[in-house]
Amino acid sequence: MNKIYCKNTGTFKEFKEGTSLLDIAGAFEFDKPYPILAAKVNNVTEGLRFRVYHNLDVEFLDYRTYSGRNYYCRSLCFLLYNAVRDLFPKSCLRIRRPISKGYYCSVDKGDGTPLTESDADAIRARMRSTVEADVPFRRHEAQVGDAIEVFRRSGNLDKVKLLETCGEVYITYYTLGDTSDYYYDELVPSAGYLQTWSVDLYKGGLLLRVPDRHHPEDLAPFFEQPKTFEVFKELDKWNSIMNLRNVGDVNESILRGSATDLIQIAEALQEKKIVQIAEDIDTRHDDPESPVRLVLITGPTSSGKSTFCKRLSVQLKACGLHPISFSTDDYFVNRLDTPRLPDGSFDFDNFDTVDHDYLQKDLVKLLRGEEVEVPEFNFVTGLREFNGKKLRLGERSVLLIEGIHALNPKLTELVPEREKYRIFINTITSISLDDHNCIPTSDNRLLRRIIRDYLKGAFTAQETISNWPNIRRAEVKWIYPFQEDADVLFNSSYLVEFAVLRTHAERILATVPKNCKEYSEAHRLLKFLHYFVPVSDKEIPSTSLLRGFIGYGN
Repeated sequence: MNKIYCKNTGTFKEFKEGTSLLDIAGAFEFDKPYPILAAKVNNVTEGLRFRVYHNLDVEFLDYRTYSGRNYYCRSLCFLLYNAVRDLFPKSCLRIRRPISKGYYCSVDKGDGTPLTESDADAIRARMRSTVEADVPFRRHEAQVGDAIEVFRRSGNLDKVKLLETCGEVYITYYTLGDTSDYYYDELVPSAGYLQTWSVDLYKGGLLLRVPDRHHPEDLAPFFEQPKTFEVFKELDKWNSIMNLRNVGDVNESILRGSATDLIQIAEALQEKKIVQIAEDIDTRHDDPESPVRLVLITGPTSSGKSTFCKRLSVQLKACGLHPISFSTDDYFVNRLDTPRLPDGSFDFDNFDTVDHDYLQKDLVKLLRGEEVEVPEFNFVTGLREFNGKKLRLGERSVLLIEGIHALNPKLTELVPEREKYRIFINTITSISLDDHNCIPTSDNRLLRRIIRDYLKGAFTAQETISNWPNIRRAEVKWIYPFQEDADVLFNSSYLVEFAVLRTHAERILATVPKNCKEYSEAHRLLKFLHYFVPVSDKEIPSTSLLRGFIGYGN
């Protein structure tokens, strides 16, 4: 018998060896408003088919948890793929990007005709019938070579390339009916778990809509994101030109010795975009109808705002402008006046952390041509200080303000709209693992932050992971609502970034103790990074956005 401690109830029970988590979940009585989708077993997330053979700590998870949502959405992607493959045997489905609270998918039916509303209706009907029949997701463990042959026969060459370059001996793949697929983590037991979803015709493809994270019985609200979608299209265009659509393609290119070329191309594309932005600002600066004087730069944590601001300043100077910049952080209220979270800790992401009234007064003065002594925030003492830093705008000057609240209209409501130029920086992962496995964009930034915090001695990997959910909640509330208001979106992701980050992150993530709750996320990230052939950072330029996170070496 095995003794199982259930964290949901705080109690122990004994079970026979080989009992599944699915059966164990039913034996513990606790509030289950939504179906249990997965569980953390000794701080490692496992599927409900997992069987126990030792004494274990178990915490059961529903859709309201990050891991539960991942299990549900992965399974939903397979449900969609199965329906498309059944209806259009020669089709190619690519689940391209998370967008508008769902996943944008392209469908090539294989007959040269575009996707229609009747096609979408048929796909929905086939998916629903599979859910109603509660068809199981069957799990298969196989040697990588055997799994490669399964996917080669089905024409999934994206998975073939990924598995050929991942370095594994055995892998797990799944079948739903007669359809085989591969996912980098587990699925729910059967299609009957997938009750809330929708598939809509959208921009020539499909939008796979998923449940709301707080109320899983409802669909997540739809938000149109035209500017973000255009960034996606630009990424897909360049990936297609370079013939690098998925991680397997990138891995093969690296193994052929092309890592240096990929780094140089990634840097050139980013610099080209920065030049275009600088030239647009220069044009508008001289336009009497919309004379830009104020450039507002924002983005979520670890998107590269500070380095971007420096690189943009260089290009503005090359246009003959005189950029002057400061951060909204210097206008923080004194530490004791900082808003607090419900648990009493400081809420550093709250809009009222910035003394926006004082900042606006200085803005107005500067735009009038007056000299202003701007403060500098002392993060050690927690006090705003005045150290003689004075600014004045000249005839060819442009003021750059960088900070997480820079696009909040309340921060600059006294400045005429025509004088503002808004830039939103995000880290939109440019490739997927394969056609059916999107990479969460937040993983990119989380890895950056873990590495930067650790190298600077600010926080351990465990501490950074622990604080990440609070950061994400604040971003959703204070930053992302203004993304589509930007004049331009800049993507700071890097084509070979995960390959470079792997060389730093693996040793840092290995420091997270197995007996803490943060180990679950560290374990997931380590597993994820293993898909990337590692690349040394020695050829990353000193001016690269990546250098702000991985350091500058010796």
